[in-house]
Amino acid sequence: MRNRYVSRRGAIHTQAQKSGKQCPPALPSDPRMHWTLELLPLPPCPELGTQPFSGILWTLLVLFLWYCYRVGSDPPVAGRSHPGKLKSSSVRSSRTPRSPGGSAGGARAGSQAGMSKASGTSGSPCITMELGEEEEEEDAEMGHRRGYLTPVLSHTLFPAQAPPASKKLYGALQEYAKRYSWAGMGRIHKGLRDQAQLSDRSSIQKPHLFYLPDVPSIPFYPRDAHRHDIEVLEANYPIILTEFQAVYQRGVDTKLGWTYVGPKGQAVFPLYNAGVCVVRNCRSCPHSYRTLLSLRTFIGSNSLGAAGFWILRPGAVLGGGYGPTNTRLRCHLGLQTPPQCELVVGGEPQCWSEGHCLLVDDSFLHTVSHNGGAEDGPRVIFSVDLWHPNIAAAERQALDYIFSPEK
Repeated sequence: MRNRYVSRRGAIHTQAQKSGKQCPPALPSDPRMHWTLELLPLPPCPELGTQPFSGILWTLLVLFLWYCYRVGSDPPVAGRSHPGKLKSSSVRSSRTPRSPGGSAGGARAGSQAGMSKASGTSGSPCITMELGEEEEEEDAEMGHRRGYLTPVLSHTLFPAQAPPASKKLYGALQEYAKRYSWAGMGRIHKGLRDQAQLSDRSSIQKPHLFYLPDVPSIPFYPRDAHRHDIEVLEANYPIILTEFQAVYQRGVDTKLGWTYVGPKGQAVFPLYNAGVCVVRNCRSCPHSYRTLLSLRTFIGSNSLGAAGFWILRPGAVLGGGYGPTNTRLRCHLGLQTPPQCELVVGGEPQCWSEGHCLLVDDSFLHTVSHNGGAEDGPRVIFSVDLWHPNIAAAERQALDYIFSPEK
């Protein structure tokens, strides 16, 4: 290859001498490099003016390599940001007026004081980024300093007029954020902050314990919202019904694990109550208990979730009421469903069907009635609380912490 290149180069010089033209001088090579331009083949290119086009390209290449070398070898200068460092201007941690002296140092001190005050009020630390002198002077003129990875919620104040229950839940949220992260807590923070206003509004959906905003809700959900869990429950319908009949035949009594709920005529045999497993009842229904554990979205770790057998005797009517939260859906597996039973949620009536599930958002105004006779027997469902499909995994973890049964 080198012989061919030399011969070609010589041929070019010979032709140039015969034609009387003078060949352009070779480009000087960088003494720090171990190779020279003479070792590289230069393709024949037409001349542009007095300098070959290939020479311009090689000059630009040498300048680019020299620039990369200088940028990579120069040590960082204290007090100045790197030329290639990204600047975060989307998050503003705090705002503070400029000091009377007008110096950048005074503005910097005031900014730090404002940031510490904001973080102390919200109960979460604020992570900041060191800025160069030019950026600090610019921010001092604007009256505030930039922050990097500052939690969006750290400077949002919790209303002082909030009820004690909301303040307690907000304190639990702060503990969770300190232990884990504020990431994904926007809706929960907003819901706790606006909880005091929820009881004052007139709405068909008004949960009495916790309302998570920006959650799309409808009274009844299709099967696709929790297809896996619904198929598991319906597949185990025969054995769940058999275990209920065994428990029911022993009698409905508080000494046997039953609990009366609301008006006379409704009773519950709970397997999980407010996120706590009822060990005695689960031992009476081992297969139903294992079915609950096989569900992907069962709420069994916080006080918002429950599961058990619900019976409603003939003639009983449950007036309008609201569930505790809109972060869950109640799945009703029909075990015994007389024809005169009806469930109305958000103004929409529905009926149960034996062996099939019904997904209900009980945070809507709902009523239950059994208009059948004594010969029809009680209405029996296996009720399981599942997570709302629009609740993210991080929010589920935070709600498990906030509404932990131990708190």
